[in-house]
Amino acid sequence: MNEAAPTIEDDAVEAQINYVVDGGERLVTYIPRHGAETARRDGRFEQRRVSIRNGRPHAGGFAIEREGFVFVDHRSAMRDFYDDAEVKSVYYPETAAIVKQATGAAHVVVFDHTIRADTEATRVAKSVREPVRMAHNDYTDRSAPQRIRDFLPAEEAEARLSGRFAVVQTWRPIGAPVRRLPLAICDARSIARGDLKETELRYKDRVGEVLQLAFNPEHRWYYFPEMTRDEALVFKCYDSLTDGRARFTAHSAFDDPNTPPTAPERESIEMRTFAFY
Repeated sequence: MNEAAPTIEDDAVEAQINYVVDGGERLVTYIPRHGAETARRDGRFEQRRVSIRNGRPHAGGFAIEREGFVFVDHRSAMRDFYDDAEVKSVYYPETAAIVKQATGAAHVVVFDHTIRADTEATRVAKSVREPVRMAHNDYTDRSAPQRIRDFLPAEEAEARLSGRFAVVQTWRPIGAPVRRLPLAICDARSIARGDLKETELRYKDRVGEVLQLAFNPEHRWYYFPEMTRDEALVFKCYDSLTDGRARFTAHSAFDDPNTPPTAPERESIEMRTFAFY
């Protein structure tokens, strides 16, 4: 946590990030079933033009306890990421190992995954979700402990909740190198706690809670151009410790102005894990 952060002053793009506007109203996002439908949001939103730095020149200089994310090289044994059984038998164990290495956690449990594609045709054919074009963080002080209670036996859940735990995600392309709608990630140190707005997340069968991000000119955004399926971002969405280390890492898909019109669609998989220390 005391290492010097990388300095990145060049190779940035100027692009729009969608932010929530804090007007005091109740914020709700309605999540549709997989396919062509898009999420519906209650609240007010704004686009802000920001500088998004190229993280590749300093890819080895980020720290998950400081910026909240790390960039890793990893060649997966997966053949077909759209094969749910293969994902669970091959990629879940791979992800657990990636997160354990990145965080130093004693034990990692993979509990969920989501595949996203940016064309309606693929979403309908494969029954997957759209990329999220909204600055957000996936868990809150309420929803993170609740997910542990949702997935683990009651006695184990309470025992795990008595110690330090984190919710850590990985994001990886599963098709061509990503040139459309890459993932931008915000340095956790540049996010003030007041920038994060609790938002109810309504699914067909449950209600969750996430944090949407309100604009702050101090935000420092990064991305890794043309990520391939042999690379992944590992980032923290929640940490039970409140000692100054990274706890929340906002992220969003964005329109890269350098994207050529012939670029292939963006296909990606995100994995959600519990990291226990």
